[in-house]
Amino acid sequence: MRGLNIFLHPSPNFGRRRHGRGPDMVVLHHTAMRDAASALARLCDPAAEVSCHYLIDERGHIFRLVDEALRAWHAGAGRWGRVEDVNSHSIGIELANPGPLKGHPPYAAAQMDALELLLDDILKRHRIAPQAVIAHSDMAPGRKADPGAGFDWRRLALRGLSVWCAPGEQHKPDEAAFLEQAAAFGYPVGEDIPTHAILDAFRLRFRPRHQGPLDGDDMAIIMALAQTYPCRLGP
Repeated sequence: MRGLNIFLHPSPNFGRRRHGRGPDMVVLHHTAMRDAASALARLCDPAAEVSCHYLIDERGHIFRLVDEALRAWHAGAGRWGRVEDVNSHSIGIELANPGPLKGHPPYAAAQMDALELLLDDILKRHRIAPQAVIAHSDMAPGRKADPGAGFDWRRLALRGLSVWCAPGEQHKPDEAAFLEQAAAFGYPVGEDIPTHAILDAFRLRFRPRHQGPLDGDDMAIIMALAQTYPCRLGP
């Protein structure tokens, strides 16, 4: 990985990718722990049964815990598009940030700079599309909320490392149509996940801190995302 300063910190928590191929998506997380050292300890604890491929601390140091060819245990239950075993399809990146423990502080500049370098390298090597870089909250609505409202998705999109969409032409709020378009983009729409959980996950990423009932801007954004970046990931 040319130009990247990566420290090896192996975790015993991994397995083989179950689909027999390399990664085709990236999932971003926050650690929601006191500091990076605590997160590293937990991600390398066999009893915890969790891990990730990379952890980036607040100073921008990148730690590799699991080889990219292997299946790290970071995503848990959830789905994106037709992908149900997200761990087998993805590279998991944890960002050291206390999240709800300290009121969701902003991500450090050095940390974001390091993330951009790492993502650029991963996407090029594995030929992963920017729309396949998602939040943990995207694939697990109602269960997970990371990397949270303080994470700058627009910044990543401007650098071609994820996607973003600003509100365009207003559309009348329509719950069924919203869910249809959300599913086309990749959200795990289904009877087991309430509409409000899908809406909350969508807003957490594309309209952070916005509240209230489904509105015309929600409709405009999700329709544009579904039409421009339909999810084609699957088994």
